[in-house]
Amino acid sequence: MNGVNGKRRSLLGYKETIVMDLVFATQNQNKAKEIQELLPSTIRVKTLAEIGCFDDILETADTLEGNAALKSQYVVDNFQVNCFADDTGLEINTLNGDPGVFSARYAGEGRDSNDHMDLVLKKLEGVTDRTAQFRTVISLIINGEEKQFEGIVKGDITHEKSGKSGFGYDPIFKPTGYSQTFSEMSMEEKNKISHRGIAVRKLIDYLRNI
Repeated sequence: MNGVNGKRRSLLGYKETIVMDLVFATQNQNKAKEIQELLPSTIRVKTLAEIGCFDDILETADTLEGNAALKSQYVVDNFQVNCFADDTGLEINTLNGDPGVFSARYAGEGRDSNDHMDLVLKKLEGVTDRTAQFRTVISLIINGEEKQFEGIVKGDITHEKSGKSGFGYDPIFKPTGYSQTFSEMSMEEKNKISHRGIAVRKLIDYLRNI
């Protein structure tokens, strides 16, 4: 495996296990922990806080791919570590792919998820085609080489908010083939089919084989 940061000696002998540190460009310890549990023990996931990065990394690209790459490259350039970052957007067909890359600030800077959802529902009043998709892009940089992984889940925008779990646009997104919104599902059920779950599994499959 490339990008070696350390070694562990087996208690049963002299066999050594190579360990690689991999930074996740997030301050969310729970998100990092979830991914760590899916990875082999030879890869250790760290958050931005754990490497002393508290910078506000600007997402100025006009695509999810560009924003994910901006974040991972910023960390690599400023902290000289292997890193991965993600960006996610809700893409609604009738709205020409909006809110897309602006999903986190669709109703304006400083507004919350309810404001964003209210704006979407208002724009879709009287609209019959409510098809949409959630899309996540992960940018991974190891030893200066970038790989990207995409996860997509298709569905429809509901006519009203439903459910109390999840975050973002989950209360108004119902995945194809399901009668519940993401917000009405358990986290375990959502992760099995979600855009982020799909992208993360692709990332993990890649990391297991490098």
